[in-house]
Amino acid sequence: MKAIIEVNSLSYTYPSGVEALRGIDVTVYEKEFVAVMGQNGSGKTTFVKHLNGLLKPTRGRVTVRGKDTRKSRVSELARDVGYVFQNPDHQIFCDTVEAEVAFGPRNLGVQQNEIGERVQEALHAVGLLEYKGVNPKQLSKGQRQRVAVASVLSMKPSILIVDEPTTGQDYRDGIEMLELIKKLNQTGHTILFITHDMQLIARYADRAIVFHEGKMLLNKTTREVFSETEILKRTFLSPPSITLLAQRFAPLYPGTVLTVGEMLDQTLTMIHRAPRPL
Repeated sequence: MKAIIEVNSLSYTYPSGVEALRGIDVTVYEKEFVAVMGQNGSGKTTFVKHLNGLLKPTRGRVTVRGKDTRKSRVSELARDVGYVFQNPDHQIFCDTVEAEVAFGPRNLGVQQNEIGERVQEALHAVGLLEYKGVNPKQLSKGQRQRVAVASVLSMKPSILIVDEPTTGQDYRDGIEMLELIKKLNQTGHTILFITHDMQLIARYADRAIVFHEGKMLLNKTTREVFSETEILKRTFLSPPSITLLAQRFAPLYPGTVLTVGEMLDQTLTMIHRAPRPL
């Protein structure tokens, strides 16, 4: 796979003197679906804000598609990296859905006829084409989150960062949002998403990066990360309940179980293989 983001010895200290990141090294590859996890204050949000230039390294280097973020404007990086904030109301400010989605490409200097095409395409992708004339304030939280995603998609970034995509939504809306993001990943977008929901990480992420007190503790496949229960305890994080249950019966469930479906499949396999009474 081709490297799309390269982070080398990244450290960042806020003006207050708080050292939020210390010596982070990580590479993200094209079309990956990566979860960024850690408790509040662990450094995960500070980390992703370096990927679109909102923050610049105190020490070290971040490159996105070969562009050094220290030397690149946020507007320039926005062509490659889209950032969907945790609260869509911090991102949405136009009077109609159509105007909101058109704002980004217009700000990038895209021609008017192409802006219309991009708006149509982005709203179709998130299932909100029929709402383009509606004021976003009249939409549900889940729908406003989709508007925020569409407003980023209209700028055609290859990388999408999504911060806590299910916060404030019910279970159904949360799953619909992740399914949308998964679909975008399958069509070629590289995804990084921040979440505290371990079940969502188990269900969707190919890889998980774990932050704790400004350091990166783990950077492995999701299955490998959830097998590191002792390290996760240091971060006050815990694997999904189904993973912990399977670990209690490790002889029956070798490896790391991530979902209920996996455990069910393994259980049925054991039943079919069990000796039948005469």
